[in-house]
Amino acid sequence: MTNREVELLAVGAGPANLALAVALEELGVDGLAENSLVIERGHTVEWQRGLLLPWTKSQVAFAKDLVTLRNPRSEFTFLNYLRSVGRLDDFINMGSFTPYRVEVSGYLRWVSESLRKVRLELGCESTSIEPVRNSAGTLTGWLTRLADGRTISSRYLVIGAGRDVYVPPELAGLPADRLIHSTRYRSQLTELDKDRPYRVAVVGAAQSAAEMFRAVQLDLPNSDVSWVMRSIGLRAYDTNKFTNELYYPSFIDKFFEARPEGKEQILREMHLTNYSGVESDLLQELYTGMYLEKLAGVEQRRLVPMTDITGARTDGDEIVLELTNRKTGSVTELRRDLVFLGTGFVREMPWLVRNLGAAIGLDRIEVSRQYRLNLGEPSDAACYLQGVNEATHGIADSLLSVLGNRAAEVTQDILARRAGKRVNGVHRATAEQLTAVPLSADGALHT
Repeated sequence: MTNREVELLAVGAGPANLALAVALEELGVDGLAENSLVIERGHTVEWQRGLLLPWTKSQVAFAKDLVTLRNPRSEFTFLNYLRSVGRLDDFINMGSFTPYRVEVSGYLRWVSESLRKVRLELGCESTSIEPVRNSAGTLTGWLTRLADGRTISSRYLVIGAGRDVYVPPELAGLPADRLIHSTRYRSQLTELDKDRPYRVAVVGAAQSAAEMFRAVQLDLPNSDVSWVMRSIGLRAYDTNKFTNELYYPSFIDKFFEARPEGKEQILREMHLTNYSGVESDLLQELYTGMYLEKLAGVEQRRLVPMTDITGARTDGDEIVLELTNRKTGSVTELRRDLVFLGTGFVREMPWLVRNLGAAIGLDRIEVSRQYRLNLGEPSDAACYLQGVNEATHGIADSLLSVLGNRAAEVTQDILARRAGKRVNGVHRATAEQLTAVPLSADGALHT
């Protein structure tokens, strides 16, 4: 077993930790960036790899990249990426603030390859993280175990690996090759016969379900598709300019300082701005396509609204879904070959964070305004959570909107701790407001 030592380890090479890597290179001092490592379980850097389809677009303006809102003069901006690949004029001529998803993914890969100080290693899957204590029992760092048996020791740890996928319990027992979550759409599609007339169910009513509903028409053109949802129908995101101001990085302070009742109301009312909705242009395209199918006398795609999936089983080669109509209570069966899940992610903290909390002895996850996990004891070590703090930092925490500013705050907090005064070899604790979040659920809204 090989053990490596770094000062800072960031788990996951998604937008959050790539933004951190950029901040470390631009703001770090005294060798911090050079002694930082980002690990990624995938063998490539991709954004939303499961639904990285040629026609899908980001719902976020290009200027909300990894760095522009923090430092518009940075060499790591999206516009500089376009310039470096010779596509800046074309992008401007498109006249759109929202780039295609493949462009955002290409930008992230370009950033990962442009880092000069922070190291990035692909194909490194973290299986567990353990606290490390000295002989006096003081927590001094972290030991991250990898799937290949290696370990990495670090003083600072940043977890930005994303949430765990949500599979409705009624469907959890179905065969893995027949039950395809949106995060696995592209990889699983390569194993399917594109000419076969599959009977398909799409589950969910938000953006990922809508994208799979459209994608199946293109990728499996002979399929019969039923789109099952609990809602009364499809709804567009609320993206008016006043609502979008709630995604400003400056709004985080207002949300963090709000009373619990205020936080609850804000999260509830902002739900439709990012979850349980579909981008309006895609809605129009879907409706037009289904209308033209009816005009041609073809009905290969249909919506099944106000319906719960109350059971599921296999019957030979078939998947049998038990559907309960929410209006009438009637129960019917839907026999399918494949089920595509646009059901999002679990509301709990990721398993990696929950297990770490249990190993430390925490019964609640607490994060500071600077995203630092409250360890409940004096420590030289520190752990930061990225992208899972909607309950304390607002609904934008899992999105691109706040990446650059959040990365700066984490970096500056680490630099302050490195330069801080020590008492008996341990950093003096600073007085901060901490908002408690139950370990078992953080209240984040996902569909």
